[in-house]
Amino acid sequence: MDQGASNQIRQMANFILQEAHEKANEINIKTEHDFNLEKQMIVHSAKLKIQEEYTQKEKDREIQDRISRSTMIGNSRVKKMTSRDNLLQELLAASTEEITKVSKGSQYPTLLKALIVQSMIKIEEDKITVICREADISAVKSVVNDAVSEYVALMKAEAGVDKVPAITVEEDPARCLSANCPGGVAVSAANGRIVCDNTLSSRLTVIYSELLPKIRGLLFPNA
Repeated sequence: MDQGASNQIRQMANFILQEAHEKANEINIKTEHDFNLEKQMIVHSAKLKIQEEYTQKEKDREIQDRISRSTMIGNSRVKKMTSRDNLLQELLAASTEEITKVSKGSQYPTLLKALIVQSMIKIEEDKITVICREADISAVKSVVNDAVSEYVALMKAEAGVDKVPAITVEEDPARCLSANCPGGVAVSAANGRIVCDNTLSSRLTVIYSELLPKIRGLLFPNA
């Protein structure tokens, strides 16, 4: 082989090697670029995931905080309401204890008469039975005739009706009002199917219910 041919072959070999080096370098550069790009995408995705998890945890924490605050407020309200109800019950108990003194006063027979008249007006029956505590039987019997007379006069004046009911006083201890009752009467008719509860405890309950809004306003003005 002559010198010229050898030079051409050497040049071709050098060209091929140069091309191979350039291609290899391009491949390395592209591989490095793709690797860096993929790494950035992975890092970016990881950051987004971490941010999403953090955001979700923050939302969960805020929700839990709201639930905790709501629970605390609810418990506080329940405690306050329970405390107020206890105070109202104490007031009612004190009032009940106070009205037990009424039956020991000198005006108690007059009150019994008024309660009997009121009960007769309410039920408007021809035959009625007055029920009281065993301890009040004598007092009731002492005013029952006056109560009937007052009832008759009222019915005549207010309604123009002449009506004189037959009235009896229950004297059977088993059917009397409980000794724990603070006093007053119950009036029944139609074999017990009609009953007007005019005991002092019943009247107190009615008055207490009517005055409860005002009582709450006085005891709890800032409620």
